[in-house]
Amino acid sequence: MAAAAEAAAGDEAWCRETVPRVMELVSPRLPQRDACALLAVSPWCHRALVANPKLWEPRYCHLKIINLEFAQDIDDRHFVRLKEMGCTSLQELELLNINACQKVSDKGIETITSLCPNLRALSIYWIVGYTISECFLCHTAPLVSNWWTFCFHRLTDLTIRHIVQNCKRIVDLNLSGCKNISDKGMQLVADNYEGLKKLNITRCIKLTDDGLQEVLQKCSSLESLNLYALSSFSDKVYKKIGSLTNLTFLDLCGAQNVTDDGLSCISRCVCLTYLNLSWCVRVTDVGVVAIAQGCRSLQLLSLFGIVGVTDVCLEALSKHCSRSLTTLDVNGCIGIKKRSRDDLIQLFPLLRCFKVHS
Repeated sequence: MAAAAEAAAGDEAWCRETVPRVMELVSPRLPQRDACALLAVSPWCHRALVANPKLWEPRYCHLKIINLEFAQDIDDRHFVRLKEMGCTSLQELELLNINACQKVSDKGIETITSLCPNLRALSIYWIVGYTISECFLCHTAPLVSNWWTFCFHRLTDLTIRHIVQNCKRIVDLNLSGCKNISDKGMQLVADNYEGLKKLNITRCIKLTDDGLQEVLQKCSSLESLNLYALSSFSDKVYKKIGSLTNLTFLDLCGAQNVTDDGLSCISRCVCLTYLNLSWCVRVTDVGVVAIAQGCRSLQLLSLFGIVGVTDVCLEALSKHCSRSLTTLDVNGCIGIKKRSRDDLIQLFPLLRCFKVHS
């Protein structure tokens, strides 16, 4: 027994003293994949790397991109720990994706953005918690059509305040699913990111015309705007979109209040190549004809579920956009009679895709 205990103590001493020295010699010479593999060799390798930033920081001192999408175990503590360690390897980071990191809150966003002053793209889509146990949700979610109502949303206007204070160079901001962000958050975006190029506010349901109009007025360089599943905006907003002369991507799926007047203004976005009008139920031929005449570089157009359009709009689209359209979805457009694949290809020779919405 004594011999066994003595041997175990010797092994532990060897691991404690020798492994860190070996790691210090070996890790800088290894490819990144092999260095990461060492973490799984033994707890001692892991401890040696974590305890000594000099072993790994040089490897990551010029990081440009970090993608933690769906990293379910990442939480605020990890970001706080990085800051406590005096991490400087994120100074040059340009893109951070923490989509669906469900355990991250306002505090985590504040911490990680404080380490990334040169960030240009930030995506924080789908960061939610649950009001019921995860176990219960896992068993019932497939059976509950409105399961989204079981979620509570961890990120708020305070999140936006932290972002604009810490990251002054953002040009691409994905806030999709951040349901607690209000017009106050949009005002912060508008006031601090006049050079914004891409904005995704899918399902940010607390937003009103006032908040979005501030963004549209001040962020006039927008090239991509995603308003998917937002039905509360009025034509005031949609008319304002028409002033975005650089806009190439616009998703209005579910915009139940957009009318032909709104589309007529949007038709001034002559650079538009992507336009999703699925379920824009108030739209008729008049609006689509205006789009066809103004947006002659369209490559993708979805009219899915719009019953107020007819073959008239297809004729206009064929006349003005047949040399650019490669994707056209007219499924559910019962007023359009020539919507078979053969009919559509005859009107649009470059068409390759016939379905956008599912």
